[in-house]
Amino acid sequence: MFQSALQFVNNLRLRTKLALSFCVVVFIPVVAVGLLLTGELRNMALDNAVEQTLANVERVKQRTMEVINVANDIAYRLANDDRLETVANRRYGTTWEVVAAYRSYPDFEQYVNLYNEISNIRFYMENPTMLNNWEFMQPDEKIKNSWWYRWAMDSFSGTVGWYYLEDERDGRHYLSLVRKVYFPGAKTSGVLVVNVNMDTLGTIVRQESFETMIVDDSGTIVSANRPERTGLTLAGIEFDPQLAEARQGMFEQQIDGEAYRVLVEPLAPNASVNGLRIITIFAVDDITADVDRIQTTALIVILAALALGIMLTYAFSGMLTRRMSRLSKHITKVATGNLTTVMEIDGQDEIGQLARQFNSMVSSIHALVNEVQESNRQKHQLEMKQNEIRLKMLASQINPHFLFNALESIRMKAHIKGEKEIAQIVRLLGKLMRKNLEISRRLAHLEDEIDIVRCYLDIQRFRYEERLKYELQIEPGTESIPVPPLIIQPIVENAVIHGLEGKEEGGTVTLRIVRDGETALVEVIDDGVGMDEDRLAALTASLDEQEGEEQRRIGLRNVHQRLILMYGPSSGLRLESTSGAGTRVSFRLPVGGERLHVQSAGGG
Repeated sequence: MFQSALQFVNNLRLRTKLALSFCVVVFIPVVAVGLLLTGELRNMALDNAVEQTLANVERVKQRTMEVINVANDIAYRLANDDRLETVANRRYGTTWEVVAAYRSYPDFEQYVNLYNEISNIRFYMENPTMLNNWEFMQPDEKIKNSWWYRWAMDSFSGTVGWYYLEDERDGRHYLSLVRKVYFPGAKTSGVLVVNVNMDTLGTIVRQESFETMIVDDSGTIVSANRPERTGLTLAGIEFDPQLAEARQGMFEQQIDGEAYRVLVEPLAPNASVNGLRIITIFAVDDITADVDRIQTTALIVILAALALGIMLTYAFSGMLTRRMSRLSKHITKVATGNLTTVMEIDGQDEIGQLARQFNSMVSSIHALVNEVQESNRQKHQLEMKQNEIRLKMLASQINPHFLFNALESIRMKAHIKGEKEIAQIVRLLGKLMRKNLEISRRLAHLEDEIDIVRCYLDIQRFRYEERLKYELQIEPGTESIPVPPLIIQPIVENAVIHGLEGKEEGGTVTLRIVRDGETALVEVIDDGVGMDEDRLAALTASLDEQEGEEQRRIGLRNVHQRLILMYGPSSGLRLESTSGAGTRVSFRLPVGGERLHVQSAGGG
């Protein structure tokens, strides 16, 4: 594909190439910058709109909360009014007594007249001697069977619910506070309903420029700055079902093919079992209309400039192509092999410079050929030296085999003379050296490492005799786990030399390998001299150093850094030691040989 495009460009005339260059060098960057700037303007406009919406929603939330708090405060006062308990629970003998009692308790009417935030107050109480006056109400069967009345009677006293209910008096729906009122003296209960003034809520939302709605828990639109939506549900206006369940946040929605932003903000009244939501919707196109207009104008200007630039490019390129055609004829002569041809083109511009440089190029060809020949000669010498090094490396491979043969001769000689122990140690030493040389691949298996450790400890027992004991606690099934070669033996060696050598009575070295989930835990434990806290901290810190002064740290450092390179930082060595009680060195291996991604646990 790339070669085809390149060939196409090469076949174009110079004038066309210059025009394309103008487009690439000038037009594309200008368009890219223009799109970037307009994109930033678009984002800034959206961000400003979001900030404005957040501020508007917060204002609506505060003002709505003020209205709700008025209803909450009135409900609290009434619920704790002893006079209301007296009026609601009295058994009346005549109608006159009921009327007189209602006149003596004008609080409902006074609250409605005093606070513009509420429309009316109703109190439902089962008292057959009372009369309905649209304030004190005797609940009928319809009321008793309504979901909100049953909820109130089943709820705890003081619990408040906010619902969009129909008022029996005028048939209108109101955002209503519903609360159970319990009278402890009479051991009776009633239901208090405080209707919010819907005109007040409408005034609050109508002041917003973007579409704004107050929605209850059931998805019913309680109030909106589009009056026709009041009383509908979010599902009824084809609102996104997923957004209809959202409680808070900024969301994107497609409505009739247009992009909209939806802001949902919760409103939680005090002591209420439910709450309200304020939803604001604004179209992205309405916010970015000015930016889109600027973008269109800029694109028209850029296209006009492009057309003018192409015409000027073709005019200037004609002046260049005539001189370059003359240059091309002379180059053709040189291409036939006539290197003595001298081109003469007037002018001090790039074309004239090209003619002079071509003449000098011909004189430099011979020197270039000599340089190539010298380079080939040096390359040949380098290849000969490399072959010589390979031969020496092949010859050096004979030495290990000679050493194995020599050890085998010593072993047989000791065996013939009856030195069975010496013969066994020589056999183990030869086996250990052969194992070390055989493990040249990137990963070995634990069984090979265990075999090397066993050979090493058997050789050390020949030296220390009964002072050295060892245990190999290998969980079945772990032998096949891949492991970097020579990763356990240096740790065991360190335990023998530095842990047990200075202990007069000797000790025990334990190699423990168990499977732990997706990893294998490897522990080397000795009951030697151990280390104090300062010494342990210094040794632990030295593991991550590149060089150290103390030789005893080299083996552990090598193992630690190889483990980290192979499996990651979580797989490095962990050191635990107590002075006089021994040392524990542990690390973890992935069962499948992959890189570890979990924090290593300590050996236990």
